[in-house]
Amino acid sequence: MSKVAIIGAGNVGATCAQRILEHNLADVVLIDKIKGLAEGKALDLAQASSLENHSRKIDGGDDFSKIKGSDIVVITAGLPRMPGETRAQLIEKNSAIVKAVAQNVKKYASDSIVIVVTNPLDSMSYLTYKLTGFDRKKVLGMAGILDTARFKYFVSQETGFPQLEIDAIVLGGHADTMVPLPRVCEVAERPLEKVMTKEEIDAAIEKTKNGGAQIVSLLKMGSAFYAPASSVKCMVDAILNDKKTVSPVSVYLQGEYGIKDIFCGVPVILGKNGMEKIVELDLAQDEKKVLNVSADKIRQEIDLLKNII
Repeated sequence: MSKVAIIGAGNVGATCAQRILEHNLADVVLIDKIKGLAEGKALDLAQASSLENHSRKIDGGDDFSKIKGSDIVVITAGLPRMPGETRAQLIEKNSAIVKAVAQNVKKYASDSIVIVVTNPLDSMSYLTYKLTGFDRKKVLGMAGILDTARFKYFVSQETGFPQLEIDAIVLGGHADTMVPLPRVCEVAERPLEKVMTKEEIDAAIEKTKNGGAQIVSLLKMGSAFYAPASSVKCMVDAILNDKKTVSPVSVYLQGEYGIKDIFCGVPVILGKNGMEKIVELDLAQDEKKVLNVSADKIRQEIDLLKNII
């Protein structure tokens, strides 16, 4: 019986648990340092089981030993970026949280595959990788799937085509330097450029880059959690069911795409071993240039972690 541990019982973590349970993917254990929070949400989700027609088990608490035997550990624990706060300040806050989590994952779930959701996503994935010492195939950052879903949404809004008829991909870091690839995007099996003008495409890209910030500005007291949780669910599904699906995921690069020693979003095959293979697309020169800009931004953030690792 598969088991997924989720660290952090806030909106993202709790909704991840809900998605995984209700899609009948695995039993879940929810962990949070705030006493009673994970336990209470787990109890609430458990009482919905019969109504949602599944018999998966969920447990919750503040004891990390509960994650023993987990096939996958999802790290959502962390603080949101506050108005006026720099990414450097966010890194300082969340690196301390992720460091403690990574050490516990190494201690109690050394055979697991880790999916990192905490922001800044790419640098927190790097920190987790370094502190756990896991094989790079087993530490994955969730970002590209979410950014791609947002791009599909904005293309759908502009064209009127259902999102299920849109094929797209977004690479690079989970920030405003992300790299949507309109050249390889199709709408109802037609190239995007045949359906939208350049101005419309550029507008959709800009909306995608600001998709998370727009939600923060609307909510005022939080950030996105439904779409991030669905993105995690897709990754968990691909891994536990060995689907070998190709998805954009932040992984540790060792020369692929000409990028080395950082986490960055690229297409990978997801399966039972985590990252089964990196898929190297034949990028145009302008696409390579913007991907390198995104990688340089990630590298700057990772440099801020040197006194922690």
